[in-house]
Amino acid sequence: MSDKTVWSKYTKKQLGELNVFAEEYRQFISECKTERECTDEIVNRLEEQGFKELELLVKNGTKIKAGDKIYAVNRNKGIVAFRIGKEPMENGLNILGAHIDSPRLDVKQNPLYEDGGLAYLDTHYYGGIKKYQWVTIPLAIHGVVVKKDLSTTIINLGEEEDDPVFFISDLLIHLAAEQMEKKASKVIEGEALDIIIGSRPAEAKSTSSKSKEKAEEKEEREAVKKSVLALLKEYYDMEEDDFLSAELEIVPAGRARDCGIDRSMIIGYGHDDRVCSYPSFRALVDVANPQKTACCILVDKEEIGSVGATGMTSLFFENVVAEIIALTGKDSELSLRRCLKNSNMLSSDVSSAFDPSYAGSFDKKNVAYLGKGMVLCKFTGARGKSGSNDADAEYIGKLRSIFDKDNVSIQLAELGKVDLGGGGTIAYILAKYGMNVIDCGVAVLNMHAPHEVISKADLYETYRGYLSFLKNM
Repeated sequence: MSDKTVWSKYTKKQLGELNVFAEEYRQFISECKTERECTDEIVNRLEEQGFKELELLVKNGTKIKAGDKIYAVNRNKGIVAFRIGKEPMENGLNILGAHIDSPRLDVKQNPLYEDGGLAYLDTHYYGGIKKYQWVTIPLAIHGVVVKKDLSTTIINLGEEEDDPVFFISDLLIHLAAEQMEKKASKVIEGEALDIIIGSRPAEAKSTSSKSKEKAEEKEEREAVKKSVLALLKEYYDMEEDDFLSAELEIVPAGRARDCGIDRSMIIGYGHDDRVCSYPSFRALVDVANPQKTACCILVDKEEIGSVGATGMTSLFFENVVAEIIALTGKDSELSLRRCLKNSNMLSSDVSSAFDPSYAGSFDKKNVAYLGKGMVLCKFTGARGKSGSNDADAEYIGKLRSIFDKDNVSIQLAELGKVDLGGGGTIAYILAKYGMNVIDCGVAVLNMHAPHEVISKADLYETYRGYLSFLKNM
């Protein structure tokens, strides 16, 4: 492993391009904190670049040819986009695949309650988190509410400077002697991750009934909850029952920020995996006249096993490719199988960055470092490579040749020490088609914490690597 960082190789012009790209990315993750928001933003940008929606092409029977730009959306939570290449699709695709979901808290379907003069929303955490990291920090609410009349209300509260924010309380240190003796996994229980959303009671209503005393007692007991419901009705025309058909995500409030006195890093929520999804999407937009069809997959549910209709294990991607092949004039199962088998993929996901404060968790010879370029992970999985895709030497050799040609700096790394655990990506799911797949992305500090950190140089180098892959593979 070289001691040199990629910073030293850039020209003044490249440093300018790096800073522009990093700033555009910082704005993206500040404004797109959920899979729905990412999908909406990327669809808007694709359409600005002349991409056409596949559903309309299928409906009109439009023939597809080299140079066409196409996208398809999966339930507003994922997207697949293509730039059709000069070669037949049976020769395979060059695929960049990332995920746009991130660890967070999800609001339950019957969430609103009052206790001790405070109104709460009950939550269920999503993905792998250290629960104690989520207490006492400012939180925002993002999501949608679909009512019985099928109208949809978008919620985004806590991000503007004059917005209220929310929080999860923690026990004061003066009374925490017993709490401090618990294991880190038990310091904060999952059922204690309920956000406080109000404390002001509604004004009591006068009544002349005989049950006045009982009614006043009940009203006083639920006065804060009633106040919250009144505000939800006023601002969002929302009833309590509307939580039943809502998808509300609790995320850290505030924008991503430049980090370090040298502004060399970005700290923010959701680098895993938007720090790979953004350069993947940008590389697809920026690649010109590819030989092979270029493809960018952005999926949901990776953090919980890639399951469900919007996860990578669904047949959405396969079905979309079949539709496109049919519009090229080759409507056969064999053409689809050949296309997928002959494809190459970079599973665009993050890797762990070496943290000197916790050096004992890493193999220094086989770990990624901030500022040393794009990371290739031959395998992920846990312990004995369990659950991983293991890329072959021939594919890695070819990638090394391509990246060397374009002066893309790469580092080969593992997640951490062999027996400490591991992680997963979508790589193994695409590998089942027989295509070449390897994990490839950006190194991250504080992975899965509310605020993660990446190097701007690694972000830019990864974009350059993805562009090189789409052009040359």
